[in-house]
Amino acid sequence: MKALFTRLLCLGLMAAGPAWSQEGPQLNLPRVDLAAGMHRINAQVAATPSSRTIGLMFRRDMAANEGMLFVFEQPATQCFWMKNTLLPLTAAFVADDGTIVNLADMQPQSLDSHCSAKPVRYVLEMHQGWFAKRGLKAGARLSGPPFTK
Repeated sequence: MKALFTRLLCLGLMAAGPAWSQEGPQLNLPRVDLAAGMHRINAQVAATPSSRTIGLMFRRDMAANEGMLFVFEQPATQCFWMKNTLLPLTAAFVADDGTIVNLADMQPQSLDSHCSAKPVRYVLEMHQGWFAKRGLKAGARLSGPPFTK
């Protein structure tokens, strides 16, 4: 499963275009299935600098259990904002083992910065309130191909 995830990331690296030429939402990124307990998540994978820069910008809608998983090369303090992002989102800052370090609600088109409480390699953005409605808080664990135990 980890090998499949690595291949998806490589495909994403080859398919990524420059962020500055983006005029609409990026809808054709590789996808990965994740789980938070019994809750399923279908996440687009943003694993390149340009795909991470664009993120969910320009999206007008997104399925209820859909999100975007941002993958960075190494753990660091990750900070996100919502420039050109039209949907209210919650960012889960996630450790390598899938543990949610902290959550941040983010408002559309805001330049307010929301950062991880400690260095992480993954950030999962979902509809705002998705985690709260399911009782998921810091310390909850996500599972799926990118996360090691």
